[in-house]
Amino acid sequence: MRIDVLGAVRAFRDDGSPVDLGGPRHREVLARLVVAEGRMVTTDSLVDDLWTDPPARAVGALRTFVAALRRALEPHRPPRDPPRVLVTEGPGYALRLPREDVDVHRFQDTLARARRDPDAVTDLGRVLADWRGSAYADVTGSAWAQRERARLEELRLEGAELRARILLDSGEGADLVAELGAHVAEHPWREPTWGLLARALYRAGRQADALATLRRARVMLVDQLGLDPGADLQRLETDILNGYVPPEGARTAWTGHGVRLGPRTTVDLARTLALAGGDALVHSRRDRLAAVQAAERTGDLSLTARIIGAYDVPALWSRADDPAQSRAVVAAAERTLSALDPDSPADLPARLLATVAVESRSADLSRTELQRAQQAARQAEALARDLADPALLAFALNGVFLQSFTRPGLAAVRDRIGAEILDLATRHELPNFAVLGRLVRLQSASALGDLNAATSHAKAAEQLAATTEAPLVSVLTGWFRARATAARSAEPGGPTAATAAAHYRAAEDALQAAGMPGLHRGLFPLALLGLRLLHDRPAPTDPHLDWGPYRPWGRPLVLLAQDRVEEARAALNAVPEPPRDHMQEALWCLTARAAVRLGERGIAARAGAALRDARAEHAGAASGMLTLGPVARYLAEAEACAGAGQATEIREPRARARPPHGPGLIRSPGLRGRPSPPPGGR
Repeated sequence: MRIDVLGAVRAFRDDGSPVDLGGPRHREVLARLVVAEGRMVTTDSLVDDLWTDPPARAVGALRTFVAALRRALEPHRPPRDPPRVLVTEGPGYALRLPREDVDVHRFQDTLARARRDPDAVTDLGRVLADWRGSAYADVTGSAWAQRERARLEELRLEGAELRARILLDSGEGADLVAELGAHVAEHPWREPTWGLLARALYRAGRQADALATLRRARVMLVDQLGLDPGADLQRLETDILNGYVPPEGARTAWTGHGVRLGPRTTVDLARTLALAGGDALVHSRRDRLAAVQAAERTGDLSLTARIIGAYDVPALWSRADDPAQSRAVVAAAERTLSALDPDSPADLPARLLATVAVESRSADLSRTELQRAQQAARQAEALARDLADPALLAFALNGVFLQSFTRPGLAAVRDRIGAEILDLATRHELPNFAVLGRLVRLQSASALGDLNAATSHAKAAEQLAATTEAPLVSVLTGWFRARATAARSAEPGGPTAATAAAHYRAAEDALQAAGMPGLHRGLFPLALLGLRLLHDRPAPTDPHLDWGPYRPWGRPLVLLAQDRVEEARAALNAVPEPPRDHMQEALWCLTARAAVRLGERGIAARAGAALRDARAEHAGAASGMLTLGPVARYLAEAEACAGAGQATEIREPRARARPPHGPGLIRSPGLRGRPSPPPGGR
């Protein structure tokens, strides 16, 4: 089944034959469900959207439309089988199709991917070509359709401009002149498009035409809007006159001999945008990498080191949003670090090492890479303490925190790191790192089951975010409140499981547009699974749930919920060791639960051994965003399954001697706050 709405609403079967959807109301019902992107739309909402003044039998008419659509979409479905495409859910209906089978969803997903990854430009061109006119073109007179058309048209224009920008930045794009000329003629008020057209003309060897285009833009803006061209167009005109047009994301001052990054670089702006979330965060990552690459091309190692280290944006999650970009930044930092002169300013190696530690997110690393990142974190911390630089130390401790997931059971260690970050940030007025300290402590308190302390940190983080304009904080604290509701739902007199699920759904909706795919992917299904385990219910089996990176650990329990025992056993035996990240305790607990259900004593023993030091923590709660309940519950099950012989080996966690920071690293008398423990372990 394929549904297209980028033009008139239509549907096609697998063999390419069209589906007769019926009259205008039938197509409008289908279109309205497409807009919901798989979520349920209540009957009342559908009635309100279909009729300005609903008739007395509106609900009955709606049911008739739905029944007809079901017959059209699934003509061979046996009468007693439930629908699989247009389903009844609660008090309404939902459309269940993979996103790639609906053109508008495919377009939006590809656009989001292209914002993160320029290599997706070919796919972006393909989905832009899928447009056949205005979206929902045959749904007329409906306010919801008008709003959706306007939103999607803006995304289409953005997509066309983004594609042109990527091609021009990559050295291509001379053949875009005709396309961009038509785009400017149709949308003369979109100032960035004039710049793209001028760049394409310049790339085609038409320097005079490029300058004429920019002057035409100036005349149009001044005469018709009373506005001067923006700084980007003015700077582009200067670049063309000087004979050099740098990539959009790495625009810098022109010296006549090469590129020189001035005091206010692209990376400064990227650092500011990173705190805004959404598209700004996506663009921030792209512009940051462009600035780093431009700095490397100058051959100035000191400049490159400062550009790489200037992006000291607090990072909370142990899985990268764009692993390829993170690897590129780490590689640039390591190249620069190895080539730096020993007499370089002392802060440069510390900043580069801290960048390696922060960008080397533990979930994405091999064992060797993880060891290298942990060493970088320890060295950056020691150097920052020697320099008595509080901002640099806060950044270095951020790297120490992200490398502190070496094994389960280290919530207390991370709480001490968060406490020092918070203390530094409070004493030295570093508001963004104060937010980080609060969120680290929220996660740690959540992991230890102290919901009162975690709630206190959540409120404090929200108050700080209001002054620092960091909207992502409320997204994270919204997830924490959903996690707290889920925990209380398992207590006598607490909220219902359905209430907790609704809280998770609201948190998921807020996270979708936050620009953090490394955090977002798979989180919602894992949260629902945790909620079901709290209530001793089987795993969710909805095939449309995107388990993301957590699929290998959730799949055995999903298969068990479907009574596919042997498939579940095979899936369990293929499960890898969980990555060393925020979710490792949760994934070990899922492994333990599946092993117990299937009687796999060896796997249960392995999971039990991994979880012993985390017996006082709550599974998944180190994220601050979900919970599977106390680790002790899963540990007891695993040990019982593994056998009495295993149980005799159980011991309380012993005190560990604190390893040294490394040979030759001496602390200075400045900033004598208690140093955080290094992220080591057995």
